[in-house]
Amino acid sequence: MEVKEKIQELINKNPVMLFMKGSPEAPLCGFSARVSQILSFMQVSFHSFDVLSDESVRTGIKEYAQWPTIPQLYVKGEFIGGCDIVQEQFENGELEKLLSEFKN
Repeated sequence: MEVKEKIQELINKNPVMLFMKGSPEAPLCGFSARVSQILSFMQVSFHSFDVLSDESVRTGIKEYAQWPTIPQLYVKGEFIGGCDIVQEQFENGELEKLLSEFKN
């Protein structure tokens, strides 16, 4: 339960939380890079966690969301999706509505 609690704490503490490979400044996969670029482009204040720095979180986050891939974006505790879903919501304007209160 320790890993699940750590993940839950990160999600609860940070209204916009991105679990990714690498960091927004130095992403280590194209999908993580794309999601962090979208959030940065939208000027959204967000926190990230590098799943490559902690293997238990890397595997635990997949179980937590019942979602097999990383990155994973959470907003106000709710799982939004991975790269494809975030990209789609960005393109159709849903992400703007969802994240407008978190803009810098």
